[in-house]
Amino acid sequence: MPPEPDALPERPEDVPAAFAARFNSGDVTRVLEMYEPDAVLIPESGTPAAGAALRTALSRHLALGLPIEVRARHVYRTGGTALLIVDWRIHGTGPDGAGVALTGTATDVVRRGGDGVWRYAVDNPFGTAA
Repeated sequence: MPPEPDALPERPEDVPAAFAARFNSGDVTRVLEMYEPDAVLIPESGTPAAGAALRTALSRHLALGLPIEVRARHVYRTGGTALLIVDWRIHGTGPDGAGVALTGTATDVVRRGGDGVWRYAVDNPFGTAA
């Protein structure tokens, strides 16, 4: 049975859908619940963001006001760590009226916390591009 739409993921294969549900809410605080406190996001090739910079990078994408679609291609788990390969896309008309067409294949590392929830340790949305 799939998890509730708002639930934090208790299996690594549920991370992409949980992330999408939170991203599509538009609430950066809810999205940040998907990340470990010391997580790193690579919003563009070669530019890691952590802490406040991670929040800023997420906020820029949320400001588009467009939903994200995700499809997990692979989930490789060993103990409390997993590697996710996820295809994603954000398409539509942005708040400025311009077309938006963002796509990628993420290479992400997630870990199971002491509370049993899987969260991003490394979120690399353009993981196969660089």
